[in-house]
Amino acid sequence: MAALDGLPPLRDVIQRHGLDAKKALGQNFLLDLNLTQKIARTAGPVEGHTVIEVGPGPGGLTRAILALGAKRVIAIERDARCLPALAEISEHYPGRLTVIEGDALKTDFEALAPGEPVRIIANLPYNVGTQLLVNWLLPKAWPPFWDTLTLMFQREVGLRIVAEENDDHYGRLGVLAGWRSHARMAFDVPPQAFTPPPKVTSSVVHLEPVANPLPCDVAALERVTHAAFGQRRKMLRQSVKSLGGEALLARAEIDPQRRAETLSVEEFVRLANAL
Repeated sequence: MAALDGLPPLRDVIQRHGLDAKKALGQNFLLDLNLTQKIARTAGPVEGHTVIEVGPGPGGLTRAILALGAKRVIAIERDARCLPALAEISEHYPGRLTVIEGDALKTDFEALAPGEPVRIIANLPYNVGTQLLVNWLLPKAWPPFWDTLTLMFQREVGLRIVAEENDDHYGRLGVLAGWRSHARMAFDVPPQAFTPPPKVTSSVVHLEPVANPLPCDVAALERVTHAAFGQRRKMLRQSVKSLGGEALLARAEIDPQRRAETLSVEEFVRLANAL
């Protein structure tokens, strides 16, 4: 990458700016620039697109996205220590990198690039990744503001996102992702690719929005999945008792003796609509 974009190696950037990864911010810096390019390519062609990145850190993935021809990258970074390193990238790619210092959980993403095709590509901080994904999957207006999501999670979380019924990893996250997106595991990333190395393997997950998801109230779907998987080892008549129990299941035409992990996304939608 250094030869490709003329910028210094990431290790040098991190050392020069004193950027030790902070556990409190869920940081693990990705230094393998071949991998950052692979992540960026997984999103599909980025030429002519605006890309939103969360938690760029020293900018390894940012550089890959820009080198592949993105029209503009909007990067949300909470750690002020990373801003000087990102400013150097911005100077190298004039007018193509906008860095916003702030908390991604408090960011209005839809307002960042209104009316433009947006791809979100991010090595998400471990401590906020799942909540950000849920926020992007559950806006009231659909289709969403994003074209694709290409995101890195702990592998365990990635498996939950792509899981279907009768899978040990299937739960609320699999239902929400399966309802409104086509999600797939792209590839795994070993711990040694990061600084510091996390204790677990990571995975890149790619999601594309379903054009016409089954009609369903978002809040109702959240309620039934929360109840059903909150007591996943119990029969549904017990786990959804607080929502109407057997009467609710009868309206949805679902056997009360089944368990949550056996229900398809379509059946969860029926349950939410019956609520």
